[in-house]
Amino acid sequence: MRRMQGSRFAFGPFVLDPDAGTLLRNDDPVAIGHRGLRLLAAFVGRPGEILGKAELMDAAWPGTAVEEGNLTVQIAQLRKLLGPAADGGEWISTVPRVGYRFTRAIEQLGGAKRKPLPLPSKPSIAVLPFVNVSNDPEQESFADGLTEDLITDLSRISGVFVIARNSAFAYKGKPMDVRGIAEDLGVRYLLEGSARRAAGRVRINAQLVDAVSGDHLWTERFDRSLEDIFAVQDEVTGKIVEALLGRLRAPPPRHRPKNLEAYDLCVRARKLMDDTPQAAREAHLMLTRAVSLDPDYAEAYRWLAMNHWMGWVHSGGPTEPGRSAALELARKAVAIDPHDAGSRWILAYLLAYERSFVEADQEFATAIELDPNEADTWAALSDIAVLAGRVEEGLEHICKAFRLNPFPASWYYLTLGQAQYAAGQYEAAVETLRRDETYRTSSRRFLAASLAQLGRLDEAHAEVELFLVGNPNFTIHHWATTEPFRDAATLAHFVDGYRKAGLPE
Repeated sequence: MRRMQGSRFAFGPFVLDPDAGTLLRNDDPVAIGHRGLRLLAAFVGRPGEILGKAELMDAAWPGTAVEEGNLTVQIAQLRKLLGPAADGGEWISTVPRVGYRFTRAIEQLGGAKRKPLPLPSKPSIAVLPFVNVSNDPEQESFADGLTEDLITDLSRISGVFVIARNSAFAYKGKPMDVRGIAEDLGVRYLLEGSARRAAGRVRINAQLVDAVSGDHLWTERFDRSLEDIFAVQDEVTGKIVEALLGRLRAPPPRHRPKNLEAYDLCVRARKLMDDTPQAAREAHLMLTRAVSLDPDYAEAYRWLAMNHWMGWVHSGGPTEPGRSAALELARKAVAIDPHDAGSRWILAYLLAYERSFVEADQEFATAIELDPNEADTWAALSDIAVLAGRVEEGLEHICKAFRLNPFPASWYYLTLGQAQYAAGQYEAAVETLRRDETYRTSSRRFLAASLAQLGRLDEAHAEVELFLVGNPNFTIHHWATTEPFRDAATLAHFVDGYRKAGLPE
């Protein structure tokens, strides 16, 4: 539960920092999962109050329907993690048939203020999530899609620095402190607005704010036919660029969907993909439906390809059918819209796993040329560069990705930790991988190797044991032959750490 400028909370020997995603016990880091962290933040934010099960499930799985048993499991794990209080009692009590209550006193500490990010040399902007002002919650995906499209359009304009979607959406539903948000993200300008879709029409209010001076540089209201939505997006982007760069510049042409239902399905599926395997399967059905409604919708093919890739991750490694399907879908997306940087980097990444390195490198270069602000491209390229032995380059790429996306998806931390391990920065890798929001499966193997290289073998063995629970068929040999290594020394370095940690050969 991210609070942009929230406080830290002390209780007993613990200090919880929801912003940093950390829990300390007597100043030592405690490994806590992403859901556990969200639940604990909800509890300590309202100590002594009874929190209903629905409220807690919404805190831990926002926007996702899950069974109540998932909450029961998370609460049990959280109780085990915290252990008994000093008097032998429990931190979290059950209120039968209602919910749970945090029973202990909380001390609210001052927030550990993030160091401000320096402003880029070029005009810098973040597009905040547009507010759905209709009475229909089903229109939420429309407002989110509008926001995402504007981010994509702006990021393709040369001469502008644009914050990535993940970080922009960290502010969804939160009070809009313009100056504070701009400082958090290291940008000067913010675009904010609202959207309403009803009776075949769309109304959009948008304003561009200079967070340094507080001035409104541009504001406008659009009331158009729903069929004109993409033309309106192009117009909004052009006017923002004119305000930032002093001249009217239309964004490069994009391949737009022809079916609005397919567009809505794609936006909704995109939200589900980063969550549970069950949610990923639901996303697959949505995207398959989107493709059937609009067979020339490149973005739907792109996310279908990525969802297959996520399937590789959830299953512990690539399978031949998944690899072939993902690659075919990515090629289809690029063929439909060769100017879409997102489709290009996903194709590049999959090609690297096929060891088609020359073609992969070309696709990465094209993706960056099309959209230098696409943070995911830099993060994916970091992974591939490190495995090619270009470790310093890989570190530079992932740092650039974090600058464009300060509040990223958890796989950025995995990629950074891998690069730090490859560079011999084992202490930094441990710190990074223990901050990984998922802190499970994939990240644990790199964490175990880093701990082993530091001589902390008991901790390394414990991480290996946890890793193997989720990946019982893992072997060093299979991993080494499926990962896209191009450098023997880098491969040997990883294998050495894995062996010291006790991973099976």
